[in-house]
Amino acid sequence: MKNSQKNDNASEELDVTPHSMSTKPNLKGDRSNLFLLILLYILQGIPFGFSTSALPIILQSKKVVTYGEQALLSYILWPYSLKLFWAPLVDVHYVQWIGKRKSWLLPVQYLTGIFLLYAANNINDWIPETGKPNIVALTCVFFVLNLLAATQNIVVDSWALTMLKKTNVGYSSVCSSSGFAIGIMFGSVVPVLLTSEDFYNKHLRITPGVGGIMTLERLLFICGIVFILVSTLIGIFKREKDTRLEDNYAQLHVTNSYKLLWDILTLPNLRVLLIALLTMKVGFSAMRNSLLYLKLVDAGVPKDDIMVLTTAMFAVKIVTPFAVSKYTSGPKPMSVCLKSMTIKLIWSLTYIVFVYFTPMIIYRNGELNVPIYYYLILGLINAISEALSYIMLVAITAFFSRISDSRFGGTYMTLLNTVANFGMTYSTSIGLKLIDFLTFKKCSNDSSNNCSTLDLFNSCETNGGDCLITVDGYYVEIIICVFIGFIWIGVFRNTFKNFQTKSSSYWMVYVNRQSEENVEVSVDTCSK
Repeated sequence: MKNSQKNDNASEELDVTPHSMSTKPNLKGDRSNLFLLILLYILQGIPFGFSTSALPIILQSKKVVTYGEQALLSYILWPYSLKLFWAPLVDVHYVQWIGKRKSWLLPVQYLTGIFLLYAANNINDWIPETGKPNIVALTCVFFVLNLLAATQNIVVDSWALTMLKKTNVGYSSVCSSSGFAIGIMFGSVVPVLLTSEDFYNKHLRITPGVGGIMTLERLLFICGIVFILVSTLIGIFKREKDTRLEDNYAQLHVTNSYKLLWDILTLPNLRVLLIALLTMKVGFSAMRNSLLYLKLVDAGVPKDDIMVLTTAMFAVKIVTPFAVSKYTSGPKPMSVCLKSMTIKLIWSLTYIVFVYFTPMIIYRNGELNVPIYYYLILGLINAISEALSYIMLVAITAFFSRISDSRFGGTYMTLLNTVANFGMTYSTSIGLKLIDFLTFKKCSNDSSNNCSTLDLFNSCETNGGDCLITVDGYYVEIIICVFIGFIWIGVFRNTFKNFQTKSSSYWMVYVNRQSEENVEVSVDTCSK
């Protein structure tokens, strides 16, 4: 009780507010910084997009790669889930004359460029025209590339907190959302299309030829040169602010770097926020566009058409953050997020109607014939859904930027983003698993057979029957999720509105310097 009172008094007496939560943004003098941040996030998204989409598709198109080998390749994305383990090191260890963030950014980006050049030099051996690809080599190299990209994410997220003016830190979420989406598009769509002989012959060549617009080797080489060139220009022309001149500057020793993470977790307000982030996406478990696409493929919609539509949605992901930046970068980003959540929950009910009527629309006299207006409606539903999702993402990331302690921005932002991403990941997995549980079937020629097990399913087919769905779990789950989503909003609405009005001192870790050689992080004391 005494320590808690001391902490409250410290907050009142020393309002170490890096920015006022109610101050309106002003972009004058920050436009070049915004451009640089967008560029850095684009570069960060390229290895991620290539790893998540382009590389698996290119390998699968060879028709000599098993799903087990694709599973091995999926390990290359693990650094994004594990980056919290080395985020404190990024905050604590640096070379002062280079700059707190440039000390990490420059070597990370140079190494990324070097590994891309190495990959370009060997990619034709790893993915030969004929024969088995070298999955182990691809996994090792692109694991390192994503390790570097994840580290760059820590650095850029934290640098944005000090690169931009205190009133403009909310715009960092616009840069990260749009820039990362552009990077993913370049890394995923461009390599597949530019190296595709079929795409080039069908859409760009007058007479059919051999090969795509460029080879994968050339594309990786260009990316490597771009990384090295951008790193060189940043090293020469971009000066980093000396954080030692700021109020409440703190330099931690090696032994304190991970204690910092624990002390951030002990902040009372942060614990409530983390609980909210872990449960925030449960109400959207059945509303992922990827799950909608699976239902449409089951209904008979061609998967190639859905891939084209997925690519088109990148435009929405890129444009939306800029379109709503005026509102998400303002003093009340969580109010924008809560309103978007409410609209998205209601909008999700259109999924039920659309999926239900899909078979009636795309089939004519038993023949698959998807009309153009069907894709227009699907595009509209997806565009609105993606826009609402990105408004929520940009708003909550802007909130993270406003409350994060800029002295330890890498650790703080990484912690918040990791928890938010985990909340989305586990809720999506639960959503997929529950559909089968909530779906009820019965055999068409045996009402006592509910087809609930593989044996009962086989028994029905053996006797000449079909397992017919009587209750579709997808529809049931959407209704349940909408109900859960509104409960979450009811529970946390006032909490978030209260959070966004608090001074940033409520979110800071206070530093007590007891000696020049021993620096301890404490939430109970404040440096004087």
